[in-house]
Order: sequence, then C-alpha cells, then structure tokens
Amino acid sequence: MFLFGLGFSVYSSSGVSGVDRVSVSVMEGDSVTLHTGVQTNLQEVIKWYFNDTRIAQISGDLSNICTDVQCNEGTERFRDRLKLDHQTGSLTITNIRNTHSGEYKLKIFRSIRNSSENTFSVTGHGVPASERDEMKRKSVKEGESVTLDPGVIKNPNDVMTWHFNDTRIVEITGEPRKICTDVHSDGRFRDRLKLDHQTGSLTITNTRATDSGVYELDISSSSFNVKRSFSVSVTGE
Repeated sequence: MFLFGLGFSVYSSSGVSGVDRVSVSVMEGDSVTLHTGVQTNLQEVIKWYFNDTRIAQISGDLSNICTDVQCNEGTERFRDRLKLDHQTGSLTITNIRNTHSGEYKLKIFRSIRNSSENTFSVTGHGVPASERDEMKRKSVKEGESVTLDPGVIKNPNDVMTWHFNDTRIVEITGEPRKICTDVHSDGRFRDRLKLDHQTGSLTITNTRATDSGVYELDISSSSFNVKRSFSVSVTGE
C-alpha cells in the first residue's frame, strides 16, 4: 500500500517470520497513531519499544501504565509527546520530529506462551520552516479562494476527514458516492467546499472572515492514523 507525495507514505508487508511490518513516512509536526488492532482485557500486557528501548506499557487492568520517562528513568526523547489509548493500547506520537524516526515494535502478551509482535517503521521528514509555513499557514483576503493541499495520493482503502475547529466538515471514503461535505457545520460552508478526490485537497471558495481557524486532516487506515493541521487567516479587503 503506497501513498506518494510530501509527508505521507505507507508500505505494509509480512516478513518471513510472520511479523507484520508497516512503514509510515510523515512530515515534522504531524501526529501519528500506531494501532494495536485489539481491545485490551485483564489478561493482556501491551508493550511498545523504540529502537529496542521500552517507551510505553499498559496492562489490561490499567494497574501498570507508563510512557517514556516513567518507563525508563532519564529518557527525554518523547517527553509529553506519547499518548496511550487505555482501551486498545494504541500509541500516539504528537508533534513528531526527525529524531523520532526509527523502528517501533509492538508486543502483546496474552499469556506466557501466547504473544504477538508487530513492527512499525516511522520516518519524520524535516521540511525547511519557510516551506512548511507556506504549506500549513494560509492568509487570504475575503472573497478569495484558498486550497489546503496535503500533497498525497489517496489510497482507496483509507478514509480522509477534514475538521474545522474540531467540527467535521468533509469525509472521503473508498466509495465516491459516500463523499460528504459540510457535514456538521450548520451550513457554514454551504456550496463553498471543493475536494480533489485523488489527493484529498480541500478548497474553500469565496472565503469569509468566519472561515479563519484551524483545519485538521485525518488520514485513517487499519494500521495507523496521521493528523496534519493547517492554519487559515481570512482578512478584510
């Protein structure tokens, strides 16, 4: 499975050992969630490793939870950047940096003799500040159009969702007939949103001052989620 373009690329495979491997390439500043694909129970212990160093752990009864500094005294690489889902054990790395690039290993222990292992290879690409600002920060005058371009080609199995100030406004699934816009925004963007179905780019036409705010793109697959934020400022003529 591939996504080509600046910021997102994904490759999934299964090695000779039977261990699943997923590669994810993102841009610095993005957030990425690595999924376990399970619902925890009282018998399971889930451990996450970064380059063979334990960075997170959760038990099914929530009696043993740690991330980064708590797991390994003196480590600071991920300080305040790691989040664990208490129901699934999925790991989120926020505001990712290229120093977070490497191999993330997931180990699920159900019993002494029953365990599973997955590997995620994550690469955070550095982008010059000027280029990143040009891509993620947009300033236009009222009445102009603005395009938010994630720079990807959408995989048919992925779901792309755009939010405006935490309200979902666009969702693109694998079926074109299920694409919907201005879903829960009380008609704020009625007839003013345009989508590129291949890349997920979002264009807002005839902008208004009330369109100013944070737009977030969420790309979801069965193995991971990637989130990228865009800031839009609309000023008067």
